[in-house]
Amino acid sequence: MTNQLRDLRKKKKLTQMDLAQKSGVGRTVIARFETGRTVMSTKNLAKICEVLHCKMEDILKEAG
Repeated sequence: MTNQLRDLRKKKKLTQMDLAQKSGVGRTVIARFETGRTVMSTKNLAKICEVLHCKMEDILKEAG
């Protein structure tokens, strides 16, 4: 699940810091979510989806 966020972010050529600044979500929250160390709130996920122009399902779907 966590690789989808990283992949979407990289496709937009954004660093974790870029995404954090554009979305208002802390960089450490993004980093921890990408490494599977935390679960992101729906509110923060919605902010990130606005920046990446994607749906929550795109980030939360299982790979494969």
